Amino acid sequence: MTKEYFKELADYNLWANNIACGWLEQLNHEDWRQHVVSSFNSIRETVLHIISAENAWLQRFHKKEKVDWLQATFNGTKDEHLALWKKTSTALKEFIDAFDGAKLNEPLAFKRLNGEAYSMPWYQLFAHAVNHSSYHRGQLVTMLRQVGFSGLQATDLMIYYRNR
Repeated sequence: MTKEYFKELADYNLWANNIACGWLEQLNHEDWRQHVVSSFNSIRETVLHIISAENAWLQRFHKKEKVDWLQATFNGTKDEHLALWKKTSTALKEFIDAFDGAKLNEPLAFKRLNGEAYSMPWYQLFAHAVNHSSYHRGQLVTMLRQVGFSGLQATDLMIYYRNR
């Protein structure tokens, strides 16, 4: 694993999240909040979970002792959610771009949301942050289809590589 690899993953994450935001910008308020069966009860809740996780990892990466979990406190509009998602994904990319690649195998000590102390190598945390967003973007596709949205496009990593 190299720094370049994680820079690509962070760029991919930003690219795919921006595409997802483009879909969501077209949603009406009812579809944004409609109850949909998935890990979270609505498209809004799923998007907020993705933002919350990316934001929590950024706080941990900056060695903040206790992270602010946005899913418990953020009540913005759809447009505010999407702006925050773009901002958070950009900040994640910028952090990884500036990261010292020689430290990828070093552990980062952090606390989980339940307060439990934990430690993992940076490279695993970077991979997890991007994979977590990919997982939930996939759920968004299914949820969007359930509310009748059909203007989707592929956000697979392969498509990202083909279009670079």
